[in-house]
Amino acid sequence: MVTYVEKESNFIDALKHLIQLDYDAVEAYDAAIERLKSTHWREVLKSFREDHQRHIKIFTEYLRDLEYEYPKGPSLKSILTQGKFLIANLSGDKAILLAMRTNEVDTNTAYKRMLEHPGLSDDLFKKVQDSYEDEKRHLAWIEKTIKE
Repeated sequence: MVTYVEKESNFIDALKHLIQLDYDAVEAYDAAIERLKSTHWREVLKSFREDHQRHIKIFTEYLRDLEYEYPKGPSLKSILTQGKFLIANLSGDKAILLAMRTNEVDTNTAYKRMLEHPGLSDDLFKKVQDSYEDEKRHLAWIEKTIKE
């Protein structure tokens, strides 16, 4: 039997994981923006990076208000992401977007799961849902652009 406290703890851990993914995404966007040749694509990715930074702020404030610890920067996974971009850089802008696609698939999956989490409170549902819409928009743009 799972108690309310255990559910809350699992939810908080899931939210911390989501914040960590957003930090990793910001690092990935920094790496991609730095390497892209297309000025237009760089501008689009800068706006996506700002979305991730906003998500970090929203969910960090939520945890801080509840007096929970929260991630304060990227994980070791971001180092692996940097390697993907170094390799992709050898193949051009579309290869960089392909590398970004894998990160956006991860964040889309995480946000979708968070929306289905039994510990998600009503006051946070809209914020998670809005953030998930951002993630879906990012992925759709990347996939459309890769196909062009």
